[in-house]
Amino acid sequence: MDRNQLAKLIDHTLLKPEATNSDVVALCAEAAELGTFSVCVSPTFVSLAAANVSNGVKVATVCGFPSGKHEAEIKAAEAKLSVSQGAHEVDMVIDVGRAIMGDWDYLEAEVAAVRKATDGALLKVILETAALTDEQIAKACQRCESAGADFVKTSTGFHPAGGADVRAIKIMHETVGGRLGIKASGGIRNIDFAADLIAAGATRLGLSSSRAILDGVSATGSY
Repeated sequence: MDRNQLAKLIDHTLLKPEATNSDVVALCAEAAELGTFSVCVSPTFVSLAAANVSNGVKVATVCGFPSGKHEAEIKAAEAKLSVSQGAHEVDMVIDVGRAIMGDWDYLEAEVAAVRKATDGALLKVILETAALTDEQIAKACQRCESAGADFVKTSTGFHPAGGADVRAIKIMHETVGGRLGIKASGGIRNIDFAADLIAAGATRLGLSSSRAILDGVSATGSY
């Protein structure tokens, strides 16, 4: 995979609470330069990002972020507003505690609520896989698929249990690979780790270190 192909797998991400308008404008310019698939920004920046993306870059955002401890109706309303403001994709956070409890009907219902509210946009579901067992990851993926999600995603990058890992990506791929997209995010800071995640089944990467990782491809030629 060459640099341009890898760039098209990247959601160029800025979700820091201290981010400013100028940071988002710079993110959009860098995404256009690098040729990433999208920028991923906080909901309050969706309109600004939509006005500043170019070169075919999409706008992604988050809902129920980062804890997932919001009522389904709130997540759905947040996602609907973001889509109306120009978001092409929404990454929602599940209530991971419900997954740990095995309350799968709740998880499926909240994903379905956001799915209904985001008609016409792509929906990714963040599972916080580092906090889940292998069985819980697989079950969560199955319920996300049943609820109409387009992607399952590892992590917010804010959970103390950790971010993306190869173990989780393999389970996700074995469970829904080929039917749903699989996004790896959280703690991906070098090309070797990114390559391992793609080899395991990741079809999208959430990166805040996009340039450094792409420069790694440039330096090595391929992976």
